[in-house]
Amino acid sequence: MNQDDTGGFGTLIEPATYRIQRRLPGPIERVWAYLTDSELRARWLAAGEMDLRAGASVELVWRNDDLSDSTEGRPEGFPEVVRMDCPITRVEPPHYLSFLWQGGGEVQFRLEVEGDGVLLTVTHHRLVEHGTRVMVGAGWHMHLDLLVVCLRGQPRPSFWRGWARLHEAYAQRMTAEAEARRDAGADRLSAAAG
Repeated sequence: MNQDDTGGFGTLIEPATYRIQRRLPGPIERVWAYLTDSELRARWLAAGEMDLRAGASVELVWRNDDLSDSTEGRPEGFPEVVRMDCPITRVEPPHYLSFLWQGGGEVQFRLEVEGDGVLLTVTHHRLVEHGTRVMVGAGWHMHLDLLVVCLRGQPRPSFWRGWARLHEAYAQRMTAEAEARRDAGADRLSAAAG
């Protein structure tokens, strides 16, 4: 799988807000089902029953070892299963879903019909730490690549191999973005002082 098959890198649209988009095969109701149905979501992200109403909660259960059709193992230090209780903040089927993320963030999924496809925009807010932004960026990118191939009925690539490659790429990209923001801020301060 290459970038053309899945989509581009996500970006920091604010210092602590990451956004990534994918154009997906429709219809929108099918994509919505892959976001909200535990069995379908488990094929690309995490299982967990979802009561689709604001104030309800979903326990997301990641088993990333099971996300690949290949048998490559996870990197050292990563648990086999990760569980996260996520209170739902907003639901507008089949266009919008948001929930709180452990550690204080919020994740938003927006679906928009584009021709015979669907534009999915994932926005993850309040990613304060650089290392967290890198992990989350690589994670969403790889999980959405899996969603694309699931919707197309194609074999799923190695989650962990893809994640490791993306983690390295996001570390480089986000470090460069942070340095550019820092330099731009210093330039503004110099201009204001001068």
